[in-house]
Amino acid sequence: MTVEFIGFVNGQNQSETIPPSGPVIDLAHVETAAKIHENGGFDRTLIAFHSNSPDSLLLAQHVAAVTRDLGVLIAHRPGFTAPTLAARQLATLDHLTRGRVAVHIITGGSDVELQADGDHTTKVQRYARTDEYLEIVRREWSAQAPFDHQGRFYDVRGAHSQVGPYREVGIPVYFGGSSDEAIAVAGRHADVYALWGETYEQVSETVSRVREAAARHGRTPRFSLSLRPILAETEDEAWRKADRILETARALQERTGYARPAAIPNEGSRRLLAAAEQGARLDKRLWTGIAALTGARGNSTALVGTPDQVADALLDYYRLGISTFLIRGFDPLLDAYVYGRDLIPRVRALVAAEDRAAPGRAA
Repeated sequence: MTVEFIGFVNGQNQSETIPPSGPVIDLAHVETAAKIHENGGFDRTLIAFHSNSPDSLLLAQHVAAVTRDLGVLIAHRPGFTAPTLAARQLATLDHLTRGRVAVHIITGGSDVELQADGDHTTKVQRYARTDEYLEIVRREWSAQAPFDHQGRFYDVRGAHSQVGPYREVGIPVYFGGSSDEAIAVAGRHADVYALWGETYEQVSETVSRVREAAARHGRTPRFSLSLRPILAETEDEAWRKADRILETARALQERTGYARPAAIPNEGSRRLLAAAEQGARLDKRLWTGIAALTGARGNSTALVGTPDQVADALLDYYRLGISTFLIRGFDPLLDAYVYGRDLIPRVRALVAAEDRAAPGRAA
């Protein structure tokens, strides 16, 4: 399989260890981050979506405008934009960027967060809506004649877009969510199913569940894994670096906005916390310290070690069926540069060697 690397570009320089400062949309940071990712050999960069964040579609447009080949993975929450309009917006940007757009569907696990945008649905209702939403989006991209859709959430009549995806293969749909409802929808719609950095056992289980759900619809999705690599010249120094990151994050927890919530609203976070309960260091070098501290608010587990050691651990995940790695650091700009210099080339070389040794795996 071809291995893909996705980075992360935020509106400003911040993380669990770096408190936000300056403008919420810092153009110098956005442009610098985009160019570091492109020069470092990343395939795409994720633009996140939250109920209080800058608009992901517009930020992605700027990232694409200041780069030449870097793809954008636009986090998108169904239900706040009409599906026909969202389909045309994404297809338009896909043409403007000559096929560099992918969309990451985030249905939303927190009832409280979605209420900030006026959405008072339950999680079960939201995944049912996402299922219908994606059905309409795909029809808007592909229909050769006007179509109607009458469903539980949408009543569309005479829909027909003049613009479709730039490439014949379409706009890739990435999908996140670990609940049973999410897995069922992923099986119907996901081109790439995305999960957070879990243990080998958890990843293997989830890959099997999603493959089984997709097989019912004659589909074969790819899989993405999100991690926070912590690299150093020696393993001991890498673990000392992880300890320093945890100490800093704990001291800055309230200022950075990553304080642990009283209740854990989504299944993905609960799965990471279940792993954290097994220990701070799992498998070869999976570290759960930040996940435990923050309540696993998003991508919060790390692989710790030298570049060779972390590349080897990523190869283990590749062998479990992971072909995309979404990696971002606690020092966003510096870490993205180091990943491009020291980690990505090593993983690509290991995967190429793996595929030569087992030609049936390559696809």
